[in-house]
Amino acid sequence: MRKHRWTVDLPLYAVFVFLAPNWVGPASWPVRAIPMLFLLPLLVRRRFPRTVTSLVLAGALVTYSTEIWAYDRGRAELGMAVVLFTLVQRGDRRSAALTTAAILALDVVWGFRWGPFTQNPTLTIVGIVPLHFAAWALGEFFRAKAQLTAEEEKRDEAQTRAAVAEERTRIARELHDVLAHSMSVIVLNAEGAKLARHRDPDAVDRTLDTIVHTGRDALAELRRLLEVLHAGQAARSPQPTLAGLRELVDQSGRDVTLDVTGDPGALPASAALQAYRIVQEALTNMIKHAPADATGRVGVAYQPPEVRIEVTNTGGHAQPAPTLPSSGRGLTGMRQRVEMYHGELTTGPLPDGGYRVRASLVVGP
Repeated sequence: MRKHRWTVDLPLYAVFVFLAPNWVGPASWPVRAIPMLFLLPLLVRRRFPRTVTSLVLAGALVTYSTEIWAYDRGRAELGMAVVLFTLVQRGDRRSAALTTAAILALDVVWGFRWGPFTQNPTLTIVGIVPLHFAAWALGEFFRAKAQLTAEEEKRDEAQTRAAVAEERTRIARELHDVLAHSMSVIVLNAEGAKLARHRDPDAVDRTLDTIVHTGRDALAELRRLLEVLHAGQAARSPQPTLAGLRELVDQSGRDVTLDVTGDPGALPASAALQAYRIVQEALTNMIKHAPADATGRVGVAYQPPEVRIEVTNTGGHAQPAPTLPSSGRGLTGMRQRVEMYHGELTTGPLPDGGYRVRASLVVGP
């Protein structure tokens, strides 16, 4: 309805068309139905509210000036109430106030000209005021509701940005440790090569190869570190690797099988760390949301130049797990880790009621 708001107006237009006519005189039906044409601008009232308001007020003035149409007042008053509602809803209170004054003036003109021919002239003027009062009040209500919705969307967007920033900082800290380790390896091997250059030249060559390999990895990690905007002091605890996946699966307390193919040891340290974290987040989601008897599978395949990760769980037959507090950052963190390695992340439910997380990390050139 938000994309096609005109559909909401269809019942209103139906009222305009089928409202019982109150025309007098011998004129033909097409002539009597001309006031309906004055309401056609309402179809574009959201796009041109002030112009439509002027046209509807002008149509009402013409209607109230002609005896054939003057007593078909309900249609005109309803059209003016609609444009008044539109102006208030858009926050154009100045135009709404002028429109209200014009409506009251038209009602007074109608009352003095045609009211004496009714049973109660005063009631014909005063009795229509609640309609326009309700139109103003409804406009204020829907405007306040729209503002509240916009504020909630801004708040959700701010929370999402904060979660992304926090996750990027966490990833940067982890990469900081990997980079620091690489620098330590380079320095230690350089010192060792310096001491062994006279006793074992072959060892020096092997050491230099290690330094070159480690240095290249360190440069790659440094680029990624800059990409995720390192902030704050790095954590000091050692970071996990894919070698710890078995322990991670055992700690889940669920029936989860682990299938690792390829040589994870050939992965850069930061890529292995990000793969571990993705599996960790996926298992955490399983523990939080899957039934107690749900089974799972963790598959990690190293197929240069990519690492492919797939974590699935079945729907189970037990009662769904009770809702646990969630920060909403699990998928955000996984998405950040995948984007850092220019990979892909897909998540979603399975036909049997389970869930699947599938990710890829591009670690090769």
